[in-house]
Amino acid sequence: MRYFLTLSYLGARYAGWQVQPNAISIQSTIELALSTILREDIAITGCGRTDAGVHARYYVAHFDAQEPLPPTFLNGINSLLPPDIAVHQVQAVHADAHARYDAFERSYEYHLSLRKDPFSTQTAWFYPMHSQLDFDKMQAVGALLLSFDAFYPFCKSDSGLEQYHCNLLKASWEKHPEDHRWVFHITANRFLRGMVRLIVGSCLQVGKGQLQIADIQQALEQQKSLKKSLSVPAHGLFLTDVKYPY
Repeated sequence: MRYFLTLSYLGARYAGWQVQPNAISIQSTIELALSTILREDIAITGCGRTDAGVHARYYVAHFDAQEPLPPTFLNGINSLLPPDIAVHQVQAVHADAHARYDAFERSYEYHLSLRKDPFSTQTAWFYPMHSQLDFDKMQAVGALLLSFDAFYPFCKSDSGLEQYHCNLLKASWEKHPEDHRWVFHITANRFLRGMVRLIVGSCLQVGKGQLQIADIQQALEQQKSLKKSLSVPAHGLFLTDVKYPY
């Protein structure tokens, strides 16, 4: 049987989703717990590869098991997992369902903290120079992105991709004065490596006057690198939703 897991995790102490040879990852931690509770070697496939330090409020992975899951599966798996990983749901799916390739939409948030907060040091990036930022210009960067479907300027240079197309559906900032935060929301069918963190960095550079909107537009039109780029820290980034056609 093939199963979909719905889970969430705090990525602060992990080297990202994917199994790493000399570091702890989300994937390896869950695989160990699944193999223990099901008493067989279990490999899981995730909906995407989040980088080291990135979090997920909503993440989907699939795995195959030879025997039916025990009725106490959810309680059992969560008792084996560390406190910063939680499985919320398990669902039997058809044999060729794929957590990564069948997903047609993904959403992320980036949290920018406007004041020093000891309780959010792992989940938001404190930006002490926020008073120098022009929020409207940052918002304009998001609006500009929606006019394009290829994003080479916002992909890590060592990605080795053959094409850089993404169907971008949403890219906008939202103020949360009650939490002293600005949150960037972005949704697309797929994302390039490091794309969201580079986009947020460019928003900040435009907001601070280090780049102009015209610089972003030119880079996108020519599919060339920006003259200046900024990748913001990973700990402010969350995967928040993944959608499937079934």
